[in-house]
Amino acid sequence: MSEFFFEYGLFAAKAFTGLIVFLLLIAGIFMVSSRHRHDDRDGAVDLTSINEFYEDMKDTVEAAVLDKDAYKQLLKEQKKQDKLESKQRKKDAKKGIEKKEEEKKRIYVLDFDGDIKASEVEPLREEISAILTFARPIDEVVIRLESAGGMVHTYGLAASQLARIKASGIPLTVCVDQVAASGGYLMACLADRLIAAPFALVGSIGVIAQVPNFNRVLKKHDVDYEMFTAGEYKRTVTMFGENTEKGKQKFIEELEDTHALFKEFVSDYRPQLDIEKVATGEVWFGKRALEEKLVDELSTSDDYLMTACDDADVFRVRYEIKKSLQERLSEMAIQTTEGVVSKIWSRVSNSRFMTR
Repeated sequence: MSEFFFEYGLFAAKAFTGLIVFLLLIAGIFMVSSRHRHDDRDGAVDLTSINEFYEDMKDTVEAAVLDKDAYKQLLKEQKKQDKLESKQRKKDAKKGIEKKEEEKKRIYVLDFDGDIKASEVEPLREEISAILTFARPIDEVVIRLESAGGMVHTYGLAASQLARIKASGIPLTVCVDQVAASGGYLMACLADRLIAAPFALVGSIGVIAQVPNFNRVLKKHDVDYEMFTAGEYKRTVTMFGENTEKGKQKFIEELEDTHALFKEFVSDYRPQLDIEKVATGEVWFGKRALEEKLVDELSTSDDYLMTACDDADVFRVRYEIKKSLQERLSEMAIQTTEGVVSKIWSRVSNSRFMTR
């Protein structure tokens, strides 16, 4: 009997494995076939009220903490206050009294979670375009920025998107809760107000390039590598060819020039910095970054936005690309696969096949 269960277990494992491979294959086909249409699809800007989010949170806590009678009394008082305010507005309207209310400030909150390619720059540019069609000089844009940096050209584009906000005369605040280093700081330095959490990592104003070289391995196995270029410095260093001292020196010069551009950019937007002191590639925790004037104040984005809700209408802005049927099916296939794998692992880890 134990051998039967053992054989049955092996059969079931093979069947599940086959199903997983099939689902992954289908998901891969859907993803590859739809990838080339990303730029042609429509997206939509979604705005959600952060004020309402905090108000709902407050109501939930009050309902849980207060006893039933106290909560009912609180609701009763709130309704009474709303009625009084409504009656007063009606009275003023009958008397022909028009109260000119001051324009209420609006704050638009964007999230940028940067990877090495700054992939979030695509939704970021759409979100900023949407905001600039409606925002007023009294409003504000807040970027919740998290990035350890990455490619120079992609983060340069992301920084240029933030420069559009400043060029429109709209105040820009950047909040860093965890990290804004290298390309992340290239973006953050544009802020009119740069806020960091006490232990957020900030800085890393430097440039790095790492290139493995397999030339000796190829030579050892008698493999020739030929590279043809037009232009003395079309290729300075290579992964497979033999790198010359002249080529390596040119590559280093290019890195130094990129670093110089980085320092110039930061200095333009934060002239209060001792740029030679901070542009060493080092990172600082928030408190030390404040001392070096890399940031303007210490706080978390949560504290900043909760306080802002007292006097402004705060909205989270997010650009969402509409997903095609193929992509939705692909996601379903991946989720199904993950669920199957999880169940298999759970069953295998809790099962014991014994032969005697």
